[in-house]
Amino acid sequence: MLKLSKRAGGKRVDWLDKMNGALNYIEDNLSGEIHLEEVARRACCSSFNFQRMFSFMADVSLADYIRRRRLSQAAMELLTTEEKVIDVALTYGYESPVSFARAFYAVHGMNPSEVRKSGRKIKAYPRISFEITIIGVEAMNYRVNPFIKSVSSPYI
Repeated sequence: MLKLSKRAGGKRVDWLDKMNGALNYIEDNLSGEIHLEEVARRACCSSFNFQRMFSFMADVSLADYIRRRRLSQAAMELLTTEEKVIDVALTYGYESPVSFARAFYAVHGMNPSEVRKSGRKIKAYPRISFEITIIGVEAMNYRVNPFIKSVSSPYI
């Protein structure tokens, strides 16, 4: 169970900071190895519970989020540098150019080698951060109108 306690300023809660700390770890390691146990440790929960909370709050699985972020970063790197496709694939955790090309095509709708062609558009999946917005603080004026239903029943 998560303990909700206010931080100085009262706008955010501790568990939200911990979830964002776990996301910071993921973002810092997109081009390296991401250890799920470390992600969960930073969020102060089990890896099972972190994955469940993440997918519930983000509406995407953790694995899909990491894959999309890595492929977004890879596309930007291909677009802005002269790196070879195989080197970019290895940087973002793909062991073969075929698996990288397949995953890249699934996200961006084109092969990695086509990114550098003029006029090509890539999809970018932005970084996620969790925030809480509280609504309903303002008073609402309302009126209840009576509703009378005419019922014809032999028992009334």
